Amino acid sequence: MSLFEGASESKKISKSCLKNWVVNAFRERRALALTLNDTKTAVNKLHRMVNVLVAIIIAVIWLLILGIATSKLLVFISSQLVLVAFIFGNTCKTVFEAIIFLFVIHPFDVGDRCDIDGVQIVVEEMNILTTVFLRYDNQKIIIANGVLSTKAISNYRRSPDIGDAVEFLVHVATPAEKIAVIKQRITSYVENKKEHWHPSPIIIFRDVEDLNSVRIAVWLLHRMNHQDMGERFSRRALLLEEIFKFFKELDIQYRLLPLDINVRTLPPVSSERVPPSWMI
Repeated sequence: MSLFEGASESKKISKSCLKNWVVNAFRERRALALTLNDTKTAVNKLHRMVNVLVAIIIAVIWLLILGIATSKLLVFISSQLVLVAFIFGNTCKTVFEAIIFLFVIHPFDVGDRCDIDGVQIVVEEMNILTTVFLRYDNQKIIIANGVLSTKAISNYRRSPDIGDAVEFLVHVATPAEKIAVIKQRITSYVENKKEHWHPSPIIIFRDVEDLNSVRIAVWLLHRMNHQDMGERFSRRALLLEEIFKFFKELDIQYRLLPLDINVRTLPPVSSERVPPSWMI
């Protein structure tokens, strides 16, 4: 590769990295803005609920202080409170659990990709009682926060950098020198992609299969978390393309296991045309 081609390739990589960084920054900023907006809305609704509750308490205390509240009135108010608690007790419990889930547990923000009951969904909107999600096919799903508080939630955005693995088989007769070259080239490729991978991937012999193949595993660590799964598979595909290229360059091919064939009987020869070597 000439110096000019190398500089051109480096410039393309720099532009691609800059573009990805700008897109990611825009996504993060938009998600933050949506989170702040939903949080502000939820706080305002909670503030109204607290205002109503405080107003009722102040009214009762005011009646007691002024002596307006008689024993009969207090008994009547108490009976009404018992009736209200009987009717709306479960609703109050649900609202309280939702508030604890939203403001105390707070397992996700708007834009976070999560896994709930084995379904990957993205948080679109957060309310006091419900959370709105988008599934992988853009189907909108609304789940009550009281239900979510009982679920195991995997938050991909808040997870650390994702680990990955690539495995392939080579024949047991493959020379050790070629396997060493494969390891060196894979390590070199990963360490040259500093914007995609952490350095020093682990490459090990993992298993022996069918007595003629050795399974080699490459364990890597992305410089990204589980949030963008599409980017993860794109990077993995590029690595696989490089591994295939290494196989072709080193002439590493697939080989079938040898088969032993035992011939016990032959049909009688009905033709008089036989090879000369068969003649006595």
